[in-house]
Amino acid sequence: MQTHILGYPRIGSNRELKKACEQYWSGKIALNELLEAGKIIRQQNWKLQQEAGIDLIPANDFSYYDQVLDMTLTVGAIPERYEAIASRESNSDLDLYFAMARGYQKNGLDITAMEMTKWFDTNYHYIVPEFQKDQQFRLLSDKIISEFISAKQAGINAKPVIIGLLTYLLLGKEKESGFDKLDLAQNLLPVYTEILKELENQGAEYIQFDEPFLALDLNEKAKETYQSIYNAIREQFPGLKFIVATYFEGLKDNLSLAVSLPVDVLHIDLVRLPEQLDEILPVLPETLSLSLGVVDGRNIWKNDFEKSLRFIKKAVNEIGPDRIFIAPSCSLLHSPFDLDLEKNEEVLTPEIKQWLAFAKQKVNEIVTLQKLAGNPDYPTLQELAENKKAIENRNISALIHNQEVKNRVVVTTDDDARRKSPFNVRKETQQKVLQLPLFPTTTIGSFPQTKEVRNWRAQFKKGELTASHYNDLLKKETARTIHWQEEIGIDVLVHGEFERNDMVEYFGEQLSGFTFTQNGWVQSYGSRCVKPPIIYGDVYRPHPMTVYWSEYAQSLTKKWVKGMLTGPVTILQWSFVRDDQPRSLTCKQIALAIRDEVTDLEKAGIRIIQIDEPAIREGLPLRKSEWQNYLKWAVEAFRISASGVEDATQIHTHMCYSEFNDIIQNIADMDADVITIECSRSQMELLNAFADFKYPNEIGPGVYDIHSPRVPSKEEMVELLKKAQAVIPAHQLWVNPDCGLKTRHWDETEKALKAMVEASKEASAAYITQEKLKNHWL
Repeated sequence: MQTHILGYPRIGSNRELKKACEQYWSGKIALNELLEAGKIIRQQNWKLQQEAGIDLIPANDFSYYDQVLDMTLTVGAIPERYEAIASRESNSDLDLYFAMARGYQKNGLDITAMEMTKWFDTNYHYIVPEFQKDQQFRLLSDKIISEFISAKQAGINAKPVIIGLLTYLLLGKEKESGFDKLDLAQNLLPVYTEILKELENQGAEYIQFDEPFLALDLNEKAKETYQSIYNAIREQFPGLKFIVATYFEGLKDNLSLAVSLPVDVLHIDLVRLPEQLDEILPVLPETLSLSLGVVDGRNIWKNDFEKSLRFIKKAVNEIGPDRIFIAPSCSLLHSPFDLDLEKNEEVLTPEIKQWLAFAKQKVNEIVTLQKLAGNPDYPTLQELAENKKAIENRNISALIHNQEVKNRVVVTTDDDARRKSPFNVRKETQQKVLQLPLFPTTTIGSFPQTKEVRNWRAQFKKGELTASHYNDLLKKETARTIHWQEEIGIDVLVHGEFERNDMVEYFGEQLSGFTFTQNGWVQSYGSRCVKPPIIYGDVYRPHPMTVYWSEYAQSLTKKWVKGMLTGPVTILQWSFVRDDQPRSLTCKQIALAIRDEVTDLEKAGIRIIQIDEPAIREGLPLRKSEWQNYLKWAVEAFRISASGVEDATQIHTHMCYSEFNDIIQNIADMDADVITIECSRSQMELLNAFADFKYPNEIGPGVYDIHSPRVPSKEEMVELLKKAQAVIPAHQLWVNPDCGLKTRHWDETEKALKAMVEASKEASAAYITQEKLKNHWL
């Protein structure tokens, strides 16, 4: 019986990679210093797993930005617009790589970034590969090989981790019509073959191919391509041992395909779908070993050893210990680094801490399970007893249950999820009250959190600033931001959210049933890290959370200021959620808490309230057959949060990078008065779903990509608005950035928002002129 890890967090125990990347981007450190920072993190990760006793340790699970982008660079799938960067001798491969992720605006060049979207149903974002018809590939980067060699030189029994060929293609996007990206499989295969040959020459024994698409709905063409590609790989490399890793779902109807692939080990996710073990054991070929994903790679709860051992022993009884691998359910990329770093008992109490395990602890859990499944010694049996005690303590803890919250959920009715009037009636009322112009401009919520703002927060938390002094500083920053928005002519203002650390953490800190960490960071994209709250118990709102700052900001201006809230589904998705009750029930508890905040904002005179739901699509089950159940409770939760207000109060929502075509009816069912969406990287392509559906409510397609430091011109935004008007009636359109501006710098923000306001004015003037001409000729 062997142990292995599918992947390990790469940001470093104290976010060293984030800091090094951002210093490199700002010119504060040289390329060799960034590379050294990456090398140190890799070696520390390898050593940690080796010392814990892991048998097969992943190599190439490290990335400076994104593992899919790594593969794009490796196979030379570089979009044509980046050729000018690639051809400059002064630019390294890493400069090209970062330009693809972040855009490039210097040395006379102005190049947009590649699209970004969610990694399956997680909050991790990947850079979407771009494919052309008959595209050719070539081995451009030796990262996979060099990292394996580096691990080997460090004395590590390394297992290279590679995104499977089929999964890589399926993650990508056809950039022209008339072909299927799967048709590129034979073009890409020689590059994979070249990589495998070199790894074999360097002494690799096991190779892990990540193929999560095997746990998704596949058409017949995809299934046939899987079979032909793996047959070809096996034929060329009979001596290599291949692990195919599936995760985030069960194999289900792809089970026969998965067990027929000519590989050596098949990894299954027994956290997401434990019942698949009973389905796979009877059909497992004698030549195929089984990797059991029994430790949750995506949540922070301590593993229940007794439960995991039941799975392991069942498998051992059927196929023997020699064909068993013990592993986490997926890569530990989605887990915080180390629970031992949580020292402050006021932040994370000892009682709750004993229920948790981060990446480092999960590694130890896997090794302990291996020992327990064999011939455990006394210390290992003591670990089992301590584990059982912690699991029992959590089950009976008084911290978890609140009967009043449970009762409120039970008495919630359909009327609680319904606005007083339909949208067409509300719209007329809102137009009379709000008096907004054509193409109204707004932003999504946050403004740049400068170093000074972050320092104030840190000083306040350390007790170096009094609450009064801290509030005064935040008020000055808020007032400056309100007045600046007024000066440049934005129509609907925001207060800037300077008092907030994170759009989920801020609310979690004020809701009962949540707890927090000091160092529980996970990567969202690139250098962007988030620190998800932990939902351990029943959720309710003990006091107003945002009314003070919204009321203050509104007092500074005669223009409307939006109240800014995070929606229940997003709070759920971007937290580590309790696993002792259905997610739908936890979500409804959060929805009722947000509803209380919405109604309090309305009472305070806030007439425009945004309830962000950027995560609603990422919560979709990976199998379409399960979508409607999720969408029913997710949409209901949003409507519960939004439906306690009068018709004159305008409810906005915001959604991040998502494909909307297949859930557009459900988005309409949310019944938000205005929806803002990220559109700039896709050049407004995402609006087609709304146009085809004839979406009735108002829409703000993003015209400014805030995930890139690149500043778009007014002319570029005008062109995007023309594309939007081609598919959406002008009276339905708002003008806004793609997302919040928290991670941007003020100089970029000021230039971009001034250009956005000018673009809105130009689009409005052009539309009015066009209408006058039309009426004249009529």
